[in-house]
Amino acid sequence: MSEQTAVKGDWVRLHIVAMKPEERTGHLPEDTKGVPLEMWVKGFLQNDSAACGDEVQVKTRTGRLVKGTLTEINPSYSHSFGQTIPELLHIGPQVREMVFGGELNNG
Repeated sequence: MSEQTAVKGDWVRLHIVAMKPEERTGHLPEDTKGVPLEMWVKGFLQNDSAACGDEVQVKTRTGRLVKGTLTEINPSYSHSFGQTIPELLHIGPQVREMVFGGELNNG
């Protein structure tokens, strides 16, 4: 069985520990204080290639660069609209390029 590998530009999901338990505020319920604050982010892989478990960087749909641990390649949405269609992920940036001559500058 071969492990699936993502390549630069693939749609992937990351896991990030935003805060370790000891870094969290003391003004939390006891059961919350004892666990890390975690987040999951989807984006386009910026590394040349990677496998699940690798530390990688992605560019989100909003243009943010985020680093974390690769957990899933080509993740689907969990609200039952079906599998991600990679070709549709590029429509927004292509339209901005055609209409505005480049990516929308949010900064």
